[in-house]
Amino acid sequence: MITQQNEAVDLPLAGAFLIKPFSFEDGRGAFRKIFTEKLLAGKGVSAHFSEEFVSTSKKGVVRGLHYQRGAFSQSRLVWCPLGKVFDVVVDLRKGSKTFGRWASAILSGENMHAIYVPRGFAHGFLALSDNAMMVYKTDAAHSPQNERGIIYNDSELGIKWPISGKITLSEKDSKWPSFEKCEKFE
Repeated sequence: MITQQNEAVDLPLAGAFLIKPFSFEDGRGAFRKIFTEKLLAGKGVSAHFSEEFVSTSKKGVVRGLHYQRGAFSQSRLVWCPLGKVFDVVVDLRKGSKTFGRWASAILSGENMHAIYVPRGFAHGFLALSDNAMMVYKTDAAHSPQNERGIIYNDSELGIKWPISGKITLSEKDSKWPSFEKCEKFE
């Protein structure tokens, strides 16, 4: 049974959107198309991706909020093929009408939704399931010396993380500056 066609739904941040995939299920299992070049082009996005990453996380792990600065900025297409995450994007573009605001969505292996994260945004997530896998496609190469971040629990941003119990952060993620002190985009 065909449950839906690809659909792009704007998030409340200028340029970011959620993708609901084409989905076909029958007695054998499921087939899903996460994105198409036509869908992205319809939102003004080039479909060129240069790298793909996969991360796995245990329940309670927070990764982010990450971005790359300046000319090394990346747009990303992210989704969760296994498990469940609370995914967050933050607009760091000073000239944007949504500067300093955040949006979130639940991404999971069940809904197979994806988020397009434009350049100039920070991205992070909280693993809500015992095991969660995230896939990231980026339109520019990763540059470790230009990686930046914001502490996940910044009071100015006020992200409403659905945390119950202990969280786990990497040492690097625990040392990111506040939103006020992070590098922004002109």
